[in-house]
Amino acid sequence: MFNKHDLTRNEYMLTGRFASKGYDWWWYSFTARNEVTGEEKPFFIEFFLCNPKLGGDKPVLGQLPSNRENHIRPSYMMVKAGTWGATHCQLHRFFGWNDVKLHKHAPYNVEAADCYASDILLKGSVNVSEIEAKNHPEYMCDSGSMSWELKLNKVTAFNVGYGASGLFRWLKAFEMYWHAEGMKTEFDGYVILNGEKYIVTPDTCYGYADKNWGSNFTSPWVWLSSNNMTSKLTGKKLTDSVFDIGGGRPKVFGIALERQLLSAFWYEGKPYEFNFSKFWTGTKTEFSSQETDDLIIWHVRQENHHAVMETDIQCRKSDMLLVNYESPDGGKRHNRLWNGGNGFGTVKLYSKKGKKLTLIDDIEVKNVGCEYGEYC
Repeated sequence: MFNKHDLTRNEYMLTGRFASKGYDWWWYSFTARNEVTGEEKPFFIEFFLCNPKLGGDKPVLGQLPSNRENHIRPSYMMVKAGTWGATHCQLHRFFGWNDVKLHKHAPYNVEAADCYASDILLKGSVNVSEIEAKNHPEYMCDSGSMSWELKLNKVTAFNVGYGASGLFRWLKAFEMYWHAEGMKTEFDGYVILNGEKYIVTPDTCYGYADKNWGSNFTSPWVWLSSNNMTSKLTGKKLTDSVFDIGGGRPKVFGIALERQLLSAFWYEGKPYEFNFSKFWTGTKTEFSSQETDDLIIWHVRQENHHAVMETDIQCRKSDMLLVNYESPDGGKRHNRLWNGGNGFGTVKLYSKKGKKLTLIDDIEVKNVGCEYGEYC
């Protein structure tokens, strides 16, 4: 069963060869409300660690032209923060490794200046001026300011199984690993964005927390998750439900596994999992993503021996941003990685006996965290 919390999978992972050619990040996303107007707004925060063995007093930025020309790999801790919606932005703050404090083993924490992240607390600030953003394209970010202080309660986990543990983890067999310690996470606190304060509450934050680590990124890259769910059959809010879908084209020992996704649906306390690494479950996956003039659209159909899940999500491109990362080798291959927090759509869940399908629920989902991109 996938809903098993495991803080050892959420700890620091940049050991062995990943120390000089690897990344490790903790991601958090949630919805807040403007203290004055009540406007709903989704936010994200990320602590991204890259090539610690190559670091020192100052951050080494891989997209700096002189570093690209001389094939100097990046090395830093980056705090990424921002918001989706009509006024979307992503802000980056970089630290040299000598300024970073880490508790590497579970439970993890990471700290630099006023920025701090752990399984229970998140605080920090990022401030990038217009001149800095314009004159330093190697920062890969917009201008603006954001600060935050948040308590976390990770309610539901997606423990993906064998690929992120044991021998596979020790061998660093996968190019990109994933663990969602809090695919449903309750956040409590505040965010200040460009001088405006937003309040975050556990019952309306629709929060999410996971981590990725590895040596490179997958292409295509797919992520969909939400816990703002309402049954279209009964009209009731599903308060103990969350789904999470991720993957694309995983590589194991350098061999690509074509179009594979890992998915979990915790439906009112009952687990449904579609996980290709658990071959005995008979999991099959079909997915497609489409970009129109105005929308990014996802369709995912997964089945195992006992259930089928059909997921149809869309997100307005005007609410999304092209999220920026550079790989540990200094390459920037994802230049159209669409990333959003205002996705919406439906999830249909069926029980399966032989070839007979019986509808369990038809569900409206909102505040969907969503991502899609391919190398270009």
